[in-house]
Amino acid sequence: MIFSQSMRRGVLAAATAMLLFPAAASAQQATDQQNAGQPAAAEEISDSHLAAARAAIAAIHATDQFDEILPNAATQIKSELIANRPDMDSKISDMVDDAAIELAPRRAALETEVARIYARLFTEDELKSISAFYTSGAGEKLLAQGPTATRDMVRAADVWSKGIIRDLRQAAFDGFRKMNDGGAPSNGG
Repeated sequence: MIFSQSMRRGVLAAATAMLLFPAAASAQQATDQQNAGQPAAAEEISDSHLAAARAAIAAIHATDQFDEILPNAATQIKSELIANRPDMDSKISDMVDDAAIELAPRRAALETEVARIYARLFTEDELKSISAFYTSGAGEKLLAQGPTATRDMVRAADVWSKGIIRDLRQAAFDGFRKMNDGGAPSNGG
């Protein structure tokens, strides 16, 4: 196998990010290189710039992946506590649900922080363009079909890489045989 499962997931995530958000990936790389070793500056971001960032992150669904963190954590914590006191499952479930509901408003803080990140990376006009594209028919289709395209791209890259490696191995072993008066490499190739 050419790619391990974790490598496939990493490649899939990176490819999805590059396919769906190529400008963000390239801007992030440039910012990382530019700010290497420097503390982040406390920049003043205008309300309109922040609003444009919020619209862009909503359009690209940048934070949707975090929506299930609190419900999933609540489910896991319920299971842990109920395993200790199965006779109190209803009370435990209600108690954890109440605690999760109290914490739910903190989701807005993440949204604000992500908007600030985007506002630091992109101008207000760029954010408006991003939002306009991703709320257009083509942008919505890219968001919907992007994961499928990425999955198929990773599969194609896997097939391609296997063929390239096979052909390189064959060419190298043939070349070695010529260099070695017809003798094959000692590992049997």
